[in-house]
Amino acid sequence: MLNHTTLIIIVTVIVSLLAWQNKALFNRLIFYPPAITDGQWGRFVTHGFIHADSMHLLFNMFTLYFFGRAIEGLYQPFLGGFGFIAFYILAIIVAMIPSYLKNKNSASYLSLGASGGVSAVLFAYILLAPWDMIYLFAIVPIPAILFAVAYVAYSIYANKRGGSNINHMAHMWGGAFGVIATIILEPRILLHFINALLSPGF
Repeated sequence: MLNHTTLIIIVTVIVSLLAWQNKALFNRLIFYPPAITDGQWGRFVTHGFIHADSMHLLFNMFTLYFFGRAIEGLYQPFLGGFGFIAFYILAIIVAMIPSYLKNKNSASYLSLGASGGVSAVLFAYILLAPWDMIYLFAIVPIPAILFAVAYVAYSIYANKRGGSNINHMAHMWGGAFGVIATIILEPRILLHFINALLSPGF
């Protein structure tokens, strides 16, 4: 049976490929505040299924593949077995809200990518195993908790630098949602995280 992580990846890859071949579709799915004001609320979700380029898509889906499968079972019991999909989509929406509130009157603001959902998955995994090794670029090992700190720092830096439609602040807000939602769903995980954090193991 196809797990939900793989299903999300397949849908995201297909939609991204189609959008790259069809500019009208790309423009219809991307996050664009004036369109939201006109009632196209679906863009809060659809922007998370298109990407700027192949590297943007590969990085997000690579991260989702490894960490999504590791934590999917934690959310599966909720919403009739669709808890993980709901968690992922809600993360995409919530991660975009601060950017929307900041840019809702901007006709030049655009945003795309699964960063909010992927960050939620990654940070939820860090709650479970803060000292597990994450392999940066599939090569460089770094403890998950240190990666999280670096990830947030880079997101803040890249957001200030600007220069692309990739919403780097969605990384941070998505990560925050992943942590808060996971603790609400399973409060015991907070104590687990604290105990694991105080007992480093590599």
